[in-house]
Amino acid sequence: MASGGGADLVAPRSLRAPGIVLGVGIGGFVDGILLHQLLRWHHMLTSTDDDRIGVKYYDPNTVSGLEMNTVWDGVFHAVCWVAVVGGLGLLYSRVTQDRRAVWGSRVLWGWVLVGWGLFNLVEGVLDHHILGIHHVRGGPHQVWWDVAFLVLGLVLVGVGYLVQRGGRVSGRRS
Repeated sequence: MASGGGADLVAPRSLRAPGIVLGVGIGGFVDGILLHQLLRWHHMLTSTDDDRIGVKYYDPNTVSGLEMNTVWDGVFHAVCWVAVVGGLGLLYSRVTQDRRAVWGSRVLWGWVLVGWGLFNLVEGVLDHHILGIHHVRGGPHQVWWDVAFLVLGLVLVGVGYLVQRGGRVSGRRS
């Protein structure tokens, strides 16, 4: 389809699934690297002493507890890695020419933001609120941290949707 002097090489709709899957993986990596490792606010099982499903508690302040939490953080990162590789595979299968234009497109990066936001929403509702296996930051104000995580997810979905909506994937260099 032609528009404004450059032909769209990839239908923007075909970037939705790869962008969202990439965004889920990248969002998970940001969560795991920033909140689990750098800030050390939580690990995958740090609230299981007060969870809603009866998972054994592994106190992250003991060596054995930290070891088990680190194993589950590793499982979490492995799932994030699979999502990123899967998103890249989807992207590669759908884009056969001028891949550089796709990487620079608002369409792809908008969908990546949507995926990151969806990660926050699903992980936040499931792990923080329904299962209660960990919280963004445990303590007396943990509900506010958990709600802020969900609000960030909504903002990422909204901004990502708006960013991709106005974008094109074209062979024209801007």
